[in-house]
Amino acid sequence: MKAGIIGGAGYIGSHVVLELLLAGHEVVILDDLSSGSRLNIPQDDDRVSFMEGDFTLPDVLSAFLSRRPDVLFHFAAAKAAGESMLVPEKYSRQNIRGTLQLLERLPEYGCQYFVFSSTAAVYGNPQKLPVDETHPLRPENYYGFTKLVIEEQLAWLGRLRGLRYAALRYFNAAGYDPAGRIRGLEKNPANLMPVLMEVATGVRSRFEIFGTDYATPDGTCIRDYIHVSDLARAHVLAMDYIVQKKDNLLVNLGTEQGLSVLEIYQAACEVVGRTLPVTYADRRAGDPEQLVASARKAHELLGWEARIKDPREFLSSMWQVYSA
Repeated sequence: MKAGIIGGAGYIGSHVVLELLLAGHEVVILDDLSSGSRLNIPQDDDRVSFMEGDFTLPDVLSAFLSRRPDVLFHFAAAKAAGESMLVPEKYSRQNIRGTLQLLERLPEYGCQYFVFSSTAAVYGNPQKLPVDETHPLRPENYYGFTKLVIEEQLAWLGRLRGLRYAALRYFNAAGYDPAGRIRGLEKNPANLMPVLMEVATGVRSRFEIFGTDYATPDGTCIRDYIHVSDLARAHVLAMDYIVQKKDNLLVNLGTEQGLSVLEIYQAACEVVGRTLPVTYADRRAGDPEQLVASARKAHELLGWEARIKDPREFLSSMWQVYSA
């Protein structure tokens, strides 16, 4: 199949490109390189083509879709939960308006399969743990709201236009390809583990922990972290599912275990071999106390489960890239 990857030079998108190539597919990448890297675009592989541009611009989108992908993967979104509470307009423009425009154009080009990068942030502060797909949808931050809007639009287009889609609700992606085939670093990362790597390499002066008074064993937030290679593998399985079953898919992707911010910090110090500078700050608005996945539905429908769960494995795969 020919897969179109919007955001394919970015962190998650590039790992999905790698998995698609390993599975024998052709790939067309669109990326404006605002957060992605040319280092992440495979070279000397005639199954890969690349366009640089902003998918929210109609002319760019038309040129990309004219490549006639059979299935489209969409990763180009603003994704910092904290920032979304401060500048919601950016998230509305990119995540909602840009994606709605994209979905409206797909029928013109005969693309009927869509794999969407959603988020566990659609659940908000969990009322039960682990969080499964039946959990109430009450986002605590505007980022999560933007993803929920698109999920709802996908459900309508599935009913009205026959779009076959997979909405994959990630928990917290981390790590790098263990074989070292992805080398481009994230630009201005906001997630915990890449921030720790930037502290370790001197890009940032210190690591900041937001909130130490949560009702958790060590007082810091607990999250479910999923290795990006496990995440990428799930995307290819999701594509196969919607194409072969001609059905839609909405599943969580996580390890089903929680790790606290402090545990991750301590593991990072162990991996890099020294104590990293750290400061403590008040809680951030919109940060749930705990968020841990139930991924049973993905196990049952896709035969998928996370293979990497040790935080030191996550961080070691990252350190080999950041320390190079």
